Amino acid sequence: MADEITLEVARYRPELESEPVMESFQVPLREHWAVLDGLTYVKDQLDGTLSFRWSCRMGICGSCGMTVNGEPQLSCATFLTDYAPGPVRVEPLRNFPVIRDLVIDIDDFMTKLPEVKPWIIRDVHSPVEEGEYLQTPQELDEYQQFSMCINCMLCYSACPVYSLEPDFIGPAAIALAQRYNLDSRDEGAEERRAVLSSPEGIWACTFVGECSAACPKGVDPAGAIQRYKLTAATRSIKDLLMPRSRR
Repeated sequence: MADEITLEVARYRPELESEPVMESFQVPLREHWAVLDGLTYVKDQLDGTLSFRWSCRMGICGSCGMTVNGEPQLSCATFLTDYAPGPVRVEPLRNFPVIRDLVIDIDDFMTKLPEVKPWIIRDVHSPVEEGEYLQTPQELDEYQQFSMCINCMLCYSACPVYSLEPDFIGPAAIALAQRYNLDSRDEGAEERRAVLSSPEGIWACTFVGECSAACPKGVDPAGAIQRYKLTAATRSIKDLLMPRSRR
């Protein structure tokens, strides 16, 4: 195995470039080095101006999402040896404005996420002294998969709908809404309904499935969206046939 591998890194320094350019760096090719390790080597040893996000280095925080050889990946969980002999092309996540180098602007996601109210909503809160809201293992299984989202936004980068329709709420936000809709402790499904059932919500999804393929945690946002489509359609028919049943 070679001792080095080439990283082709997208650079965008707004004071220097009007659009991104590619710059090549030679980094050590070590067995356990992830793409993030290669980028850290560049920043520490070759060019301290390189900008990128990272935090936990353990595939938990979701902050180091990048496009690696054309695919949205967590750079801390994508290994250089998998791309040997190289080169490895590293670019920002697609479908987001680029602030600098590999750093994207996530304001759109952060604005849309609270719109689906991804927290437990209850009509009445029991006093603390009455104890916890207990769940059975079966109740936990209903939503646990969708609770694994780490907000890495790889699904948004992979989604062809979001690339064409930026008003689309997006796969992660909808999956997180379903995480709470399916939680036995939650009573807020009706409050989320208007946003999720809007033209920018579930009905914008064409079920390509790239979001689920890109998800590093197996959340299956495409599955969450299709499941809620059934819920929304059923509720619409009920409202039409039995209008008095509306809350």
